[in-house]
Parts: sequence; structure tokens; C-alpha cells
Amino acid sequence: MNNHYCWLMALLLATVFFGCSQKQPEHDTRTPRRGFWLTNVDSDALFSRKGLEQVVTNCETYGFNTIYIVTWNRGYTLYPSPIMEREFGEAIDPKLRGRDPLQELIDLAHPKGIEVIAWFEFGFAASYNETDGGRLLRARPHWAARDAAGNIATKNGFQWMNAFDPEVQSFIKSLVLEVVERYDVDGIQGDDRLPALPSLAGYDSLTRAHYQSEHDGAWPPGNPKDTAWVEWRAGILNAFMSDLCTTLDSVAPKLTRSFSPSIYPWSKFEYLQDWPTWVANGWVDEICPQIYRYDFPAYQSALRAIVDEQVAPEQHHRLAPGILLNVGDYLASDTLLHKMVAANRAAGIDGEVFFFYEGIMRRPDFFAAYAKNQLELSEKK
Repeated sequence: MNNHYCWLMALLLATVFFGCSQKQPEHDTRTPRRGFWLTNVDSDALFSRKGLEQVVTNCETYGFNTIYIVTWNRGYTLYPSPIMEREFGEAIDPKLRGRDPLQELIDLAHPKGIEVIAWFEFGFAASYNETDGGRLLRARPHWAARDAAGNIATKNGFQWMNAFDPEVQSFIKSLVLEVVERYDVDGIQGDDRLPALPSLAGYDSLTRAHYQSEHDGAWPPGNPKDTAWVEWRAGILNAFMSDLCTTLDSVAPKLTRSFSPSIYPWSKFEYLQDWPTWVANGWVDEICPQIYRYDFPAYQSALRAIVDEQVAPEQHHRLAPGILLNVGDYLASDTLLHKMVAANRAAGIDGEVFFFYEGIMRRPDFFAAYAKNQLELSEKK
């Protein structure tokens, strides 16, 4: 295991000097991204072919060119996975047994010129509101991330696998590659859980031994927000990103590598996501920071920080901010949506991604105007 970690850290050091940025990706996302996330929660769209047909129709109607479809949620794939069947006894979420929603959506969307990106929503999270970590950690208890008290790492209701464990990393990477190799997807996407791990984690025996091997036997700091401790763990996730990037470049160079992390630097100190480094090193083709704000000044402030401080001007074309449209009982107003999109355009950003699909149906007037504006913008160019 120590040899593996030595290799990981050597890889990380190499990327500091070279990085994936030496190889320019063949698929360069300069076409403005206008998309939405399609979920299996608070939406019935995935649960029938008719529902997916309506999704594609609405996508066309409202001027979208991309659908981010969930493929990994609560310990289940939402496509039939030989890996999951072999390792955990279920090829697909039981609610979808007998179907392949991912393939169905590809078949419906591609003839319309709509791209399909496989969204690995849960990433390194094992379960939600299951204190034992759900089916994954019941079967593989040694995969659990641990907090300083030795409990399964839990944050905001999510229980986590250990993203620093090479075995866990290999498992998640295998699912990504399975989709890329078996489906004609246009891209893959990780979000605020891929790659990520709550900063309260890292106190499992494996990670502790790794840390001690590099720090003269010293134990990790008891303060999970200790700056050097955060940097060290974020570096491991950066090495994972580099490795995933290199592998995807070799097997699918035209694939869009899309990531939708939390807002920086909160993302780093809460979830160890050092995503400005991912962009600077060329590990991503598209970055969709989750600027999930409920008022315009907060949205504008976060957007300005991204554009002015966190992403270099030559990388701005990779930005497609995530906009919070609908969650639970919350639904953004037409006025707020208009202001957020206008702020993107004023910052030189021509696209965005909305969370999530069902909200589009609840704001038809705004999205009808959105489609018209996007068409006029395209015609001008």
C-alpha cells in the first residue's frame, strides 16, 4: 500500500511541473453550454421512456443543447452495470430494472443534436441518511471514511467512502470508464462529491499511516481545518484527478471532462476540492461552479470572484456556472433568473447549467424568452 501511495505522490509532483495541460484536449468546449441536470429525485422523467421523450422535446423547445443525466446515486447505477452486478449484486437501481435510461436518452437526444453528459452525482458518497453507509459500506466496511472520533464520515446527511483509499478510487474510476467505454456519451461529470471528501474525514487507519509515513510518525492534526492538513489531503484528490484525466485522454480524447464543484475556497476547506488547480492544469474541459445563491448580489459576488481571481481569462470559455433554479419548495423567480443569466453574459460567459429539470416546467415564460435570446445571440455570432 505504501508503494501505491508513493506512486500517487510522485504523480502529483509530476503534474505540478507538467500536468495534463501539455496535451490539449481534442474536444474544446467553446460552444456555449446551455444545459440542465436531470435527476431521479423529485422528478419522474427518468422512470419511463415517455418521460425521457418529453425531456428531449422540452430541451429543444427551450433552447438547451445539453442534458446532464444522473448515472450514480445512493449506491446504485442508473444504467445496467456489469461492475455493480458483479461487486454488489444489482446491475441497476431496482426501480429501473429492465431498462437502460442512459441509452434511451442518448438514442432520443443525439438525433436532435443534443449532447448527453453522464453525471456521477454521488461520487465518493456512499449513502444518504443511512448511518451504516448503506449497501456499499455494509458490503465493504473497510471502504468507510472516518472522522476524528472514528465514526463513518457524515456531512449534510451523506455518508462517505474513503476517497484516499486506492481501492475506492479504483472502484469509482472503473464506473466512469465503464460508461465511457460502453456508451456514446459526450462527456462525464463529477460534482461536489467527485472528487471530494469532507474535510472532517481522513482519520481512518490507512490515511493516518500514510500521513505518518511522510511526517516522521506524527499524527494528523486534530483540527480538520488545519491549513497544511487540508492541503495534504486536497493534494491526494488532485492526484486522483490527474490520473483520471490521463486515462480519459487515452481512451476517449474527444470526451468532455466536466466538473461542477462547490464555490472556492469553501470547496477546499469543506470538501478538499481545490478546483482552480484542476482548471489551471488543464484537467477539465468544462467547469460549472455551483453558484447556488438565493439573491442576486450574492450570485454576482461569487461570479466576480471566479472570473477575476480563480479562473484565468484564457480559461473563461470553459465556464458554465451552475444556477439554482429549483430545490424542494424553492423556485427562483423570473426576475432573479434573468439577472443571473445577464450577469454571466456581462462577464463574457455565454452558457450556464440549471439545477434542475423540473424547475424549467415551472418557469415556462422565462425559458421561452431564454430560448429566443440564445437564438439571437447565436445568429449575431
